[in-house]
Amino acid sequence: MDCCEKKNKEKENKESKGFLSGILYGLIPHTGCIAFIIFTIVGITTATAFLKPLLLNAYFFYILILVSFLFATLSAGIYLKKRKLLSFDGIKKKWKYLSILYGTSISINLILFLLVFPIAANMTIATGNVIIEDLNKITLKVDIPCPGHAPLISEELKTINGVKEIKFRFPDYFDVSFDAKETSQKEILALSVFDTYPAVVGGLEIKESTQPVGCSVCSTCDGTCGGTCSI
Repeated sequence: MDCCEKKNKEKENKESKGFLSGILYGLIPHTGCIAFIIFTIVGITTATAFLKPLLLNAYFFYILILVSFLFATLSAGIYLKKRKLLSFDGIKKKWKYLSILYGTSISINLILFLLVFPIAANMTIATGNVIIEDLNKITLKVDIPCPGHAPLISEELKTINGVKEIKFRFPDYFDVSFDAKETSQKEILALSVFDTYPAVVGGLEIKESTQPVGCSVCSTCDGTCGGTCSI
């Protein structure tokens, strides 16, 4: 192996190390969300219950993001120090390695935010044998810190009898279809998860086919009472 080949190989190894480190530091902030999704899909309820309190901590995501940034910076600092380049000039000289390190980390975050988490949130939904067109629908805007928390919201919504379909839309919208004979908007909004991550109703669609004869939209229940309210 000649001198040029040796230098090229070392350069490739450095770039590969920066790339792998970037992936690691990009994944660290979302370890809790990823684990929750995996355990939910697999059906390991004990592990899911253990992770749920972590996701209910509104600061959990921000703490991990900070930890991720610190790890990436520490890794870059050690890399530069070993090569006696821990200076502004050293940073300029090794900008390609640092760009790969931080660029990969940012890219992983974007892939998780824009693709993986939205898909995973909707994978946990089971609609069952229902005609969606005949259901009432509401759109919830939930104050979640990141799309990684979407599966948590979806799983909580699924615990309500009468909720037939949930569709998550980036960044924090949930389209909920429900049978007005079994549940109501009020019951949905009463979920304890919304104490931590407040939800606002962005829209309501009433389907007449779900209402018993004599029921109409009233000011107290928006027509989701199933015909039990008095007008």
